[in-house]
Amino acid sequence: MIKHLFAISLAVFLFAGVVLADQKRGSVTNLPIPRFVSIKSDECNVRRGPSLSHKIDWVFKRKGMPVEVTAEYGHWRRVRDRDGVGGWVHYSLLSGARSVIIEEDMQALHIRPDPETQISARLELGVIARLSECTQDWCRLNAGGFKGWAPKATLWGVTPDELIE
Repeated sequence: MIKHLFAISLAVFLFAGVVLADQKRGSVTNLPIPRFVSIKSDECNVRRGPSLSHKIDWVFKRKGMPVEVTAEYGHWRRVRDRDGVGGWVHYSLLSGARSVIIEEDMQALHIRPDPETQISARLELGVIARLSECTQDWCRLNAGGFKGWAPKATLWGVTPDELIE
């Protein structure tokens, strides 16, 4: 019996190690790739490549907008937005402060992570909200002075399995 429990424990430990080892890490920061961050300024140039000599393809103009980092090269991060549009951004224009975009029009913010609780506000499609914590299925948000919980499935900027304390 003890040998059997030891074998199961060892298998679980080894499996967990494989899962952690398989998680891709950035070559510069050693942070997970992909990961979500937000735009730090009101204007953020998005370039074709990781240097100032590369052409600017467009400019993000929404401070706090969440983007997903998909690669790193020196001081540059390749990012994409919720539409899958991406390019290279200098790391100084990005913030680790987390935000999400509301993906469902008139999304209810509940006072607790429970659909039966009181609604504190409703947020329009496309609103950017600050993210403060996430459980398995819900995230606590702050937008326009309103705070509350929204279902994780209605947000862009957080992964389905992500837990934030």
